[in-house]
Formats: sequence, C-alpha cells, structure tokens
Amino acid sequence: MTPAVAPTLERGATTGPRDSFVCRAGLAVDPVLARFIETEALPGTSIDSDSFWASLARLADAFTPRNRALLERREDLQTAIDNWHRQNPQSGTGVPPRLLREMGYLAPEPAPFTIGTQGLDREITALAGPQLVVPALNARFVLNAVNARWGSLYDALYGTDAVDGSLPSAGGYDPGRGAEVIAWGKAFLDACVPLANGSWSDWTGSAPQLADDEQFAGTAGDNILLRNNGLLIELVIDRAHPIGASDPGGIADIRLESALSTIIDLEDSVAAVDGEDKVAGYRNWLGALRGDLTASFTKGNRTVERRAEPDRTYRDPHGEERALRTRSLLLVRNVGHLMTTPAVRLADGSEMFEGVLDAAVTALAGLHDLKGLGPLRNSESGAIYIVKPKMHGPEECAFANDLFDAVEDMLGLARHTLKIGVMDEERRTSANLAACIHAVKDRVFFINTGFLDRTGDEIHTSMLAGPMLRKADIKQAEWIAAYEDRNVQIGLACGFAGRAQISKGMWAAPDAMHAMLADKIAHPMSGASTAWVPSPTAATLHATHYHRCNVAERQQERRAEPVVPCEKLLTVPLAEDPRWSPEEVQAELDNNVQGILGYMVRWIDAGIGCSKVPDINDIGLMEDRATLRISSQHIANWLLHGVVDRSMVDEALQRMAARVDAQNAGSADYVPMVRDGPRSIALTAASDLIFTGTCQPSGYTEPVLHQARAQAKRPEQDRQFGATGSPRMATAFEQNLPFG
Repeated sequence: MTPAVAPTLERGATTGPRDSFVCRAGLAVDPVLARFIETEALPGTSIDSDSFWASLARLADAFTPRNRALLERREDLQTAIDNWHRQNPQSGTGVPPRLLREMGYLAPEPAPFTIGTQGLDREITALAGPQLVVPALNARFVLNAVNARWGSLYDALYGTDAVDGSLPSAGGYDPGRGAEVIAWGKAFLDACVPLANGSWSDWTGSAPQLADDEQFAGTAGDNILLRNNGLLIELVIDRAHPIGASDPGGIADIRLESALSTIIDLEDSVAAVDGEDKVAGYRNWLGALRGDLTASFTKGNRTVERRAEPDRTYRDPHGEERALRTRSLLLVRNVGHLMTTPAVRLADGSEMFEGVLDAAVTALAGLHDLKGLGPLRNSESGAIYIVKPKMHGPEECAFANDLFDAVEDMLGLARHTLKIGVMDEERRTSANLAACIHAVKDRVFFINTGFLDRTGDEIHTSMLAGPMLRKADIKQAEWIAAYEDRNVQIGLACGFAGRAQISKGMWAAPDAMHAMLADKIAHPMSGASTAWVPSPTAATLHATHYHRCNVAERQQERRAEPVVPCEKLLTVPLAEDPRWSPEEVQAELDNNVQGILGYMVRWIDAGIGCSKVPDINDIGLMEDRATLRISSQHIANWLLHGVVDRSMVDEALQRMAARVDAQNAGSADYVPMVRDGPRSIALTAASDLIFTGTCQPSGYTEPVLHQARAQAKRPEQDRQFGATGSPRMATAFEQNLPFG
C-alpha cells in the first residue's frame, strides 16, 4: 500500500548495545532475562540451563524463517487487495469473495469436525461465567484478579451505580441505600434459587427449603452454599454483623462465584518493550501459577500485603468434606506473530520474534504448576492455557500449533499440554474461522470476538475502498452482526459446547455498572460461555447474568441455526453518502484524536498499558492498544479519502493534547504534551501513528509505540526530545485501574 507519509519507525526497534548482553548457545540475551530464567524459572523443573538455551536457539532457528514468511504473506495479500481497489475505484464494495478465494485470502472450508481437546478444567468446559483480563506487569493487580473468584454482591451493588444509576454519597453507611441493595439481592435469590414457599426476604434461618432441592450445595461453617447453572452462591450467615443482625435470616452478605478465569496479559494491556519489561511480566505469571506471588502497598497508615487465597472447604449435602476453589483459573495471553524483542538477539544480530520467546518462557513457568513446585495449584487437569492474539488465517494458527508442539518437546511435556485460545480479531481469521479452529483442533480451548481490533483490521484491509462510516455507525453495520453470530455458530458447529469457551468482548466503562447490568446479559444470551469484564466488582455483577441465563440451554438452541453466510461478514462498512456536516466530521476527528492521546501519553511516558482513561466527555473507559488501532486507522482512512486533511488533524492533535493535559493535571509528575521546549514523545508518536497509518502492518500500533516507549526510557541526555517515564506518574495512572 502506498503510504501517505513514509514510515519513520520500524518494527522491533532495539533498546541497548548488543555487547551488554550475555552469550547463551549463540544467542545474545539480556542479562535480566538470563538471570530470571536461570535462577527463578528453571530451578525445580529438571531442565538445566545449557539445555534450555540450546533448545531456545533451535526453536529460533526453526521458526524465525516461517514467521517472516507469514508476515510477508500478510503483505502480499494486502497488496493484492489494494491493487484490486485501485483498479476498481468506484466499486463501493470490498473484493468479491470469488477473487478472495483465488488469491488465497479465503481458505477452503474443512469438512465438518469436532474439536478433540482433552484435559481441560471445569472452568473451561462446564461452567459459564465472567473472565478478567489483567496486565501482567502489576503484581498487585494480578493478585486482585487471582482472588476475584468470589465477590460480595452487596459490596458490588452498594459501591457502584448498579441498583438505580446513582452512586453512594460521601460519608458513612446509608441505611436507605443499604435497604435497596438488600432488596435487590433477595430478589436475585428469589429469581435464581427460589424457596419452596415465600421469599428470601422473609426467610428466618435454618436449612432453607428450596423449590429445587438440587440447588442446595452444602454448608461452610454457618454459611449456606447454593448452586444455580453450575455456579455457587454463598449466603454469609452472621447475626453479629451489622447487616446480619437486622436480617431475619442473619444474612450478612451474598457472595457469588465471579471471575471463573483470568487472562494474565503480556500483550495489549502492557507496555513491554525490552528485557526488563518482559521479565516483570514473566515473573508475575510464574508467581501467580505457583501461588507464592506477593505484593505490598500502603493503604492509609498501614502496609498491606496481598497474596493468593488458599482453598477453603465445605460440606456437601451428604456431609462429605470437599474443597472450595477460591482462585480464578489463570490463563496467559502471549503476543502475536508481528513483533520482535530486543531481549534476545540471534546469531545474525536480528531480534528474536517475541511470540516465540513468549511461548517458551510462559510454558516453562507453567511447568511449575504441573510439577506442584509452589504452595498452590492452578490447573487441576494439568493444562497450560495460552491465549494467542492477532493471528491472520489458518496458516498462522497452524504455525502456532507447530510452535507449541516444539515447545512441548523442548520442555518434555506431553503433546497438547499447551492449550491455545484463538482470538477471532482479524478479518482473515473471522472469514476462515472453521479452518483456523481445525488447525488447532486438538489443543483449542477458546475463541472470542472483540470490536476494536476487529474493526481496526476491517478498516485497514479495505483502506482503499472508500471512506468508512463513523465509528458509532460501524457498530450497527451488517458485517459486525455477522461476525458476532458466526463466531458462536461456528464454535458450536465445531463442538465447543461443553468442551471449550466461546467468549465475548470487554465492557469498557468500569463506572457504568447500571448500564452493564442492563446490556451485558446479551453476551450469555448469545450462547457465549464467558465475556470480559474490567474489574473484580464488574465480574461479580456480570456473574448475575449467568444465573439468569442458562448458557448451556442457549447453546443447544443456537446449534440448530445455519451459519451466517461469509458474504455478509465481508460487507465493508463504507459510507454510501459521506457528506457529513463539518460539525460531524470535527466531532468524529476530535473523539479519535483525544482517545489516541489520552491512552498514548500513559503508554509512552509512564509505561502503563491499561488504565481507566477519560474520554472526550470525561467518562473513564478501560483502554488498551486496540483503542489506538481503530482510532488511528479511522483517521488514516478519512485522510486518504479527503474527508479530513492534514491541517485539520494537526490542529486537532494540538487542541486535544491540551485537553488531555488538563484531564491529567492532577497526576503527580505528569509532563504536559503542550509546552515550551522539546516536543513530547507521545505527541510525536501519535502524529506518526496517524500519518503513517496506511502503511503500518495490518494497522497495528506496536512498531510506533515500542520505539517511542524505548526512547522515553532512555536517559535524558540520550533522547532527541521529550518526557520522562516517571515511576510516580505511573503509580498515579495505575490508581485509575479498577483492579487497584
């Protein structure tokens, strides 16, 4: 694709002299990474250091050429699509499916099949409930997510706007609000675990007589455990508690099984650009799996230490003692196939592909769980769960499958110990989803959908077709409904029901829980067995949806549906009549630019990959790199087709930078983007991301972001311009993340 402006930043920018590294089996390794592998990750695994590094070198030798070839294939297909649009400038459509098949963009559909994955945990196969995604670089947030398996419904209702859209007033306990929360909780029990007679509001204690005896799960001390749709509910009985003392049955709280699983993220929600960053994420993944990760922080005048909660016990209806799982099942998201990492350099001086390194090191950490080397266990079935993002089509899924085979051999793991979650977030994966699943059919445990990344790729793929709709209208376009439906329908046709997860995307507004309760029930109603939530509190509230909707029944109903034709998925969200008013164009441009800058300044200057970022209306939204991808690609598309021009974008960048500066004025050590003197690195990178958007690989943001962040991390005298990566500023931003 011919760029509007020549790219100034390249993928895989290096961040340090090669001679500062240590040599391992012909690899140049960041000493921080080498020390972590040799003193923390290898001990206890029965794998010696020399063997590990030799195996890693062989892994790089085997998969580097294939990885490069896959990236070249992406570019070849994009060039073919671009050329068709150049030759058919008035088509008003995407490339016809017939031609997509001829060029190899659409793969042959596999014959009907059922996935063969074995050895998965109940949280994946049998239970439907919320899923958290937490940045791997923050140990405290990781631990909060680990411990989010159970949550207080009363606290979640009282402390948010969930009940009626209002927030609690400042000061002490509000009895009126408390009464509304209790009434909501009792109505929830009446709907999901009804008594044989009467309401839970009138229950006075003792063994409850349920309408369905099978819903009584047992007791934990004085507490009562109930079960609905496979999920546990714990009634906390405590007549000495202020709430329990005034409750007829002594119920002091209703606790729900909430975050059944958690993705510890090494990808879009972190800013990891070098060996130091990578090791921070790997160390937290290792410690979370082992159960010995701790984090200390100051709260008020005291120091608080967080650690993973040990399992509890309860007695089932027959009086038998059983373990009660207290922790979320942990999955890890590796990076995709695009980026290389300066943490390891190959014999020819090139950087190792980051996804290859992630596969080896995250699996090595998983070996600690399989061998029981820590005080706690993660997977009861002996699985290591790796979510793999940003793969384009079945060839790239097959590459990941082969890579996982090789890592299993490298670490002495049984075949298919490494499970793979396929993120359905690229157009070529969506269009070939059955073939992608088939390529990993014996290890797949998860597929999902996600609007932001998927839309970013939709725009980039058909960049030359014409101006795209405004973002709000893209959400209503024909292709997005086809995308969401096909994901569930194809997953069910491939046998995911009762075997693997079908996931839906993130609720991005952590403060809007009333709206979430009204809207997000659509995810289990779609037949999805899990969906992403932005905080432990949101997980508890979203868990109520899985009590109100029996996902297994919905999946059974949807299995009878025919799969939506691929032609509907391939309908490009082009504006048929792009004659928007100047005010509409400016509003769309401002929204995109403010979103880019609000996120980017934290990523680059503070190293924060995910936080609650104020949008243009000062509403805090959970943002990660996907925000940049869709917004930068949308502006690039409008630039290319003349909806906006460079002067308009430059003016919006300056004006929105001032707006973002004002929104962050209270953050300690925040360095304004608009100031006298050298230009902000973040503002420069935002400009580069937009004006080179047409030639960024698949519209990704990582090449620009990584180089800018690496520059911000260098000592001041080594930089061309700009801001500092302040630990204090990072702390201030992290406080906005709901995991805190």
